[in-house]
Amino acid sequence: MGTSSSATSGGSVEGGGVVLPVGGGVGPVRTSASARVSLPGTPLAASAARRFVRAALADWAALEVPAADRVTDRVADEAILLVSELVTNAVVHAGTAVEVSCALDVSDREGEPPSLVVEVTDHHPTRVVRGDPPDPDERPEYAGGHGLRLVAEIAESWGTTYRRATKSVWFQMAVAPTSAAAAGTGAMGSAFMDAAATMDPAADTVAAPEGGFGAGTVREGLGPAPEGAGVVCEGRKEAVEIVAPAPGRAPVRVDPDWIQRGALSFLAEASDLLAGQFDEDMVTSLAGQLLVPRLADWCAIWLDSTSGPPRLARVWHASEGRIEGLRRVLEKEPPQVPAAVRGSAVEWPWPADPAAYGPGGAALACRLVAGGRALGTLLLGRAGLVRMPDEAVGLVEDFARRVALALASARRYTRQATISRVLQRGLLPSVIPRIPGVESAVVYEPTGDISAGGDFYDVFPAGDGRWCFVLGDVCGNGPEAAVVTGLVRPWLRLLAREGYGVGEVLDRLNQLLGEEAVEQAVEGAAEAVAAGVEAVGGPAGVVELMDGGLVGTGLPAGGGVARFLSLLYGELEPLGEGEGVRCTLASAGHPLPLVLRPEGGVRTVAAPQILLGVVDDVTYESESFDLAPGETLLCVTDGVTEHRSGDRQFDDEDGLAAAFALCAGLSAREVAERVRQAVDEFAAEPPDDDLAMLVLKVV
Repeated sequence: MGTSSSATSGGSVEGGGVVLPVGGGVGPVRTSASARVSLPGTPLAASAARRFVRAALADWAALEVPAADRVTDRVADEAILLVSELVTNAVVHAGTAVEVSCALDVSDREGEPPSLVVEVTDHHPTRVVRGDPPDPDERPEYAGGHGLRLVAEIAESWGTTYRRATKSVWFQMAVAPTSAAAAGTGAMGSAFMDAAATMDPAADTVAAPEGGFGAGTVREGLGPAPEGAGVVCEGRKEAVEIVAPAPGRAPVRVDPDWIQRGALSFLAEASDLLAGQFDEDMVTSLAGQLLVPRLADWCAIWLDSTSGPPRLARVWHASEGRIEGLRRVLEKEPPQVPAAVRGSAVEWPWPADPAAYGPGGAALACRLVAGGRALGTLLLGRAGLVRMPDEAVGLVEDFARRVALALASARRYTRQATISRVLQRGLLPSVIPRIPGVESAVVYEPTGDISAGGDFYDVFPAGDGRWCFVLGDVCGNGPEAAVVTGLVRPWLRLLAREGYGVGEVLDRLNQLLGEEAVEQAVEGAAEAVAAGVEAVGGPAGVVELMDGGLVGTGLPAGGGVARFLSLLYGELEPLGEGEGVRCTLASAGHPLPLVLRPEGGVRTVAAPQILLGVVDDVTYESESFDLAPGETLLCVTDGVTEHRSGDRQFDDEDGLAAAFALCAGLSAREVAERVRQAVDEFAAEPPDDDLAMLVLKVV
């Protein structure tokens, strides 16, 4: 277990100030002190996290860190309770190591109290939120399950951050003003201890308080109460209301003021989280966690299917142990919302199975509609209510519209990605044939999986002992570029097998690209894409996003830009055992290939010539040379040579040749990997163009 801690005093912060995006409108803050610990994903992690928070607060107080003296026993106890729940959830559901950080922040705004911010991070951001039913023999260190509901009720603000490899849940608690801290609240001043009922240490159960929540309620995961625990204090029942299991739990009241103040903030957060998701199952998962426990005690989302009944995609309950039971009930009773209500929320009968749903309450069903198309159904319920307040109904409808838009975008993305993968499989060779006496390796990295790349390659036998290789780059990408690639590859194979030389193949290919039929095919592809997007439906804003950012910018009718093509085309003829090969090649607007000698020298071969498809009346020339055993030929697209780092390109000052020279003695596969690694390390940002390279080494 590793720990780190830092503290500051006065107006400076070691290593520079830290700005944390915390909720609740607190704004930018200056970290007064911070500590971090890494814990293994074992049952002992929760107790270790509690000790860590206690120790951090004690250390800061001993060091007289600014605002540390304002942390009351109540704030400390609440923070320890919440971090225990979050770490337990992370260990049980994510099953990974956990990082816990604790920071004492001072707001730059005058009059704003300092705050304690705690963050729990696990390393399984895409964990399945469903869980198995609770095991009656479950060890006590895994007890709990109140998790985010407890955080939402006790913390001043909280949130969840999804990163590529981690998921973090943080909460913020305001510390008391100086006067309140000086007065102190004592060891019994925590929120939970104020709310806890009288405790029987032997039975480890909570006696029912006056007007309370049921006698004999198990005090889950909290251990025995300290001596002197008193009766329930009026006005501090939040923790008992949350911790006491249903049906004894008192209904949580809907706060109309919170709905009025927080609706815009809630919807903005929902839009931010949902907008970047292109997987519909992830959209439904986030939607469920956003709704529960803020607006509902449980929710479920069905997704419509064109080929079968709706699919129950996500079920979420504030009590995680009820999720599986709730799912089993819902699978038998999918809601049938009248088509006439469209995107409006309608009251729905509270289900009759309290074991799955909890005590009675109010339920709403809402169709998920985007662009006039129904995509699914949202069903949610809140215990303890006769009917949902009008403010909550309106908020649910606004939220449902955002979920529907996110689902529509995810489906478009999935549909286009599937089309692109099918195109890509048809446009590239499934295997690279083995050329006698030559090692070969290919690197192909399109910029994304949503559109077919503009780069392509091919290696094939042409008869009479000749082997042909191709590396090309169509100007543009997406379906328009795919059409050109789909025409060029079979033309090249046909011309080569008809016996045309390298220069003649390029001459005839250039003439074919200028024909009207090719232009019509490219324009037809652009029109088909536009028609396909419109057929899916959806508001114009979403279609523009897809056209501009996902499918591609599109080509104007008659523009024909995608018909332009840079191409490196060559032939290899083995000269005999141990004598190398004869190489004949020509470059049409393509980066020139390089040859690496065994001792590390690098030379450029071929001469630059004009792009294919630009000028009709042009003659292409080829160049022939011998490749001796041990020599390596490197062919790349401009995604390698023009990869940028600021104002510099990878091939500035012969950067590609310098990287290639370091590959002497390596196999073709190792050369390809070494050059690709050099390109990746050249800039922090990934390449913004398709990247392809072909390596041929004579052995």
